[in-house]
Amino acid sequence: MSDTTVTWWGHSTMWLADSGVTLLTDPLLTDRLIHLRRMAGPTPVLPSAPDAVLLSHLHADHFHLPSLKAVPGEPLLVVPRGAAGFVAKGLGRAYGDRCVELVPGEETRVGGVTVRAVPAAHDGGRGPWSRLRSVAMGFVVEGATRTWYGGDTGLFDDMASLGPLDLALVPVGGWGPTLAAHGHLDAADGAEALRRVKAAWAVPVHYGTFWPAGLGRVRSHMFREPGPEFARLAARTSPDTQVRVLTHGETLTIEPPA
Repeated sequence: MSDTTVTWWGHSTMWLADSGVTLLTDPLLTDRLIHLRRMAGPTPVLPSAPDAVLLSHLHADHFHLPSLKAVPGEPLLVVPRGAAGFVAKGLGRAYGDRCVELVPGEETRVGGVTVRAVPAAHDGGRGPWSRLRSVAMGFVVEGATRTWYGGDTGLFDDMASLGPLDLALVPVGGWGPTLAAHGHLDAADGAEALRRVKAAWAVPVHYGTFWPAGLGRVRSHMFREPGPEFARLAARTSPDTQVRVLTHGETLTIEPPA
């Protein structure tokens, strides 16, 4: 049985390989997004065309149409229900035809893995300037291992039902000092999420990559701290979990359970 690997390309962009299947999460393959700048790590360079792209919700830092267009090949696009028309309008009918729409509780098969949409406590709209609405969700990928990718989420009551897991990709920050109050996890809530889902391995994500232009000069500690702080807190609340703080572009390999 093959190992599972995950490469963190910053923010919520990850390359997950399991059972011979490659998945790309919420691709943000640019160095600039409106007022945000990439402040850490290289611009992502994908190793090949993925089998599928998992898109958790419509916010532009997770559902970035130019980045989606830059993904090589013709992968399946797993999107929230109602988003296929948005993809077709923005990128063309061929992209819309590749969409599989899900809501939490539904699943689809990609090669040797099952991708199941799970709840996320987060606003699912495109933004305050848009009427486009959908649900925000995370994903549990089941192949040789069980991996949870949270997308954007706060804590929610049924989070424990996602576990037990082999790997948890836990969002622990954002790109602004107030995001934790708006459906996001900070390091402390991320550690609580990990305690609930009971994962053998955990990787903190969604921190330290993008920041509003100029703000990093005066609050640069907020780039670096969420990941290591999550690891410190998780060692106390989830001592049986191995936490790996990845650098941008770094890969973690885990063996499937016996």
